[in-house]
Amino acid sequence: MFRVSCFIMGFTLLFIACKPNNGKEKNVSLSKEQIDSLLQIRYSKLLDYELDSMAFARSYNPKTGILNKVPSSNWTSGFFAGNFWQIYMLTGNEAFIERAKAWTAFVEQEKYNDKTHDMGFKVFCSFGNGLKVEDNTVYKDIILHSAKTLSNRFNENIGSIRSWDWNEDVWQFPVIIDNMMNLELLFEATKISGDSTYHNIAVNHANTTLKNHFRTDGSTWHVLDYDTISGQVRARVTHQGIGDESAWARGQGWAINGFTTVYRYTKDEKYLDRAVATANYFINHKNMPEDGIPFWDFDHPDIPNTSRDVSAAAIVASALIELYDYTKNKSFLNYSKKVVKSLKSKEYILSEDIEAPFILDHSFGDWSQKLEMDEPIVYGDYYFLQTLLRLRDLK
Repeated sequence: MFRVSCFIMGFTLLFIACKPNNGKEKNVSLSKEQIDSLLQIRYSKLLDYELDSMAFARSYNPKTGILNKVPSSNWTSGFFAGNFWQIYMLTGNEAFIERAKAWTAFVEQEKYNDKTHDMGFKVFCSFGNGLKVEDNTVYKDIILHSAKTLSNRFNENIGSIRSWDWNEDVWQFPVIIDNMMNLELLFEATKISGDSTYHNIAVNHANTTLKNHFRTDGSTWHVLDYDTISGQVRARVTHQGIGDESAWARGQGWAINGFTTVYRYTKDEKYLDRAVATANYFINHKNMPEDGIPFWDFDHPDIPNTSRDVSAAAIVASALIELYDYTKNKSFLNYSKKVVKSLKSKEYILSEDIEAPFILDHSFGDWSQKLEMDEPIVYGDYYFLQTLLRLRDLK
């Protein structure tokens, strides 16, 4: 019995030691050479992953060793393809561009998928990144077709693009803050085609979100449900936060990133003001840890004994580099640099022995379904890589 107790105690201590330090920061410093070496190893794990149109890597559970693979219809597929493009842009390694093209080609069929609002995530994070590398007419046509498909989800009476089609017994017309991230596809479609229809839909959606989605403190609700007849808000709730009135960290990130993007295309100050206000709320929150990696919900009752969300940090860090470029507010750039410094540590980079096509650990997925909680998730890597690119290219 004593041996069993000692074993359990030892295992428990080992488990605790391996968990991220949620309350007090304890980053493990690595030299630049060690960081570069470890990142190259993690990048190579993506090349090692077998091509399969039905197996986009979405997340990985280090405890069970189970890799979550999804088809192109999943909202995260474009991130995985996009990661290859971004690693190529960071490294110049031609092996990544060839694999990027292959994974991106698997996403093309989504241009017909009218059952989703996540067209931007899927198509623009893949084909859009491809256009940054090469001027490809086929890619432009796919983006344009995808924008046409997405436009069919726009309701003129409400002034928004519908998010989900499920849960119809509860919601009439749900719109989630995440949807702001799909507007870039529409703006680019107008640039490609000269047809202002897409631009106008994006602006209308942004205006409706600006009007209804935000609290007085600068934070955002996750889900708004609209009445399809009156166009008025029926409910303001959450689907992934800890509570309807809580500040789900990733949702704040979608808002900051989304409105920064809308400002880029419109240069309308009201969108910049919105992004700045929510960014200030985020980076100055009383529950923000010193290393800049937020708890997955700022209002979780168990803080500091709850999980962080690397993906939320990366989404915001990427946006704040662009926001700094517009505002010259040093606090935005400082936050982004802090996040990168924190993530470039053994606390967050996966160890070289983990055979999974991911870079960072400790992202937080879906609490409502108890899925992907404190794991490597593909969009955490995507926005981390985007942050590295934006820092490198910052003038």
